[in-house]
Amino acid sequence: MRRILPGGDHEALLRLLHQARYEVLPTATIEDKVLAAVPREVTITVTASPVKGLDPTLELSERFAAHGYTVVPHIAVRLLRGEQHLAEVVDRLKAAGITEVFMPAGDADPPAGEWDAALPGLQALGRLGDPIPEVGITGYPESHPSIDDDVTVQAMWDKRSHATCIISNMCFDPKMISHWVKRVRRRGVDLPIKIGVAGPVERTKLLTMATKVGVGESTRFLTKHAGWFARLAGPGYSPESLIAKVARDVGDEKYRLSGLHIFTFNQVAETEAWRQTLLAQG
Repeated sequence: MRRILPGGDHEALLRLLHQARYEVLPTATIEDKVLAAVPREVTITVTASPVKGLDPTLELSERFAAHGYTVVPHIAVRLLRGEQHLAEVVDRLKAAGITEVFMPAGDADPPAGEWDAALPGLQALGRLGDPIPEVGITGYPESHPSIDDDVTVQAMWDKRSHATCIISNMCFDPKMISHWVKRVRRRGVDLPIKIGVAGPVERTKLLTMATKVGVGESTRFLTKHAGWFARLAGPGYSPESLIAKVARDVGDEKYRLSGLHIFTFNQVAETEAWRQTLLAQG
């Protein structure tokens, strides 16, 4: 198979692929799928459901950790009832040997407690003595559907001192991703960035997966992410092409890209086979 990119750009691409992590949804079958297809050196991140709460995320994360994976649970702040609840979550994570979390605001509406954004939860984590060494926050290459751009910029600036990395939201436009990375660096935010990309999703399985997130959630999930599904199901999307273009534009080490955050839509076997095929080109 031909190389996607020559020379240094190809090396940057391979570095991103080597440092990839896989996002999964906590469904009944995903544990077995990961165990069957994903090597232990790949980090697994587990999303949080605004309907089911944090327990399914924590339980699955604990099991993955026991299987020997590095696991990153999504601790959606709007699902936290308050500081005591956060302390209980932290105790569970520490007992499982989990040392990294991703703390977005989340989509629970209304929130479970008083916190309606990520920053209060991050500040509370600090008051607990920063018990989790690695903390990820969200970045938005594209405009957020319900938050003004200037608010997201200010939020990242406010959150940066409470975090150790930025995880970018899914985006299908490599130019937009690269432009966003450069803007983040121009603003003086120097946290490592993991680029959020959709994996090589089999279109015929996509809607089936979406219905498995829960009967009450599936319609809401599809409605919220209608644009994602349209672009995934439409012609022209290629994850390797997107990654190659990002590697070409901002793959230089000065931009501090620390890997890929791959949205697998629970198609982990297909995602790992795709990644290994690309790595074999090196």
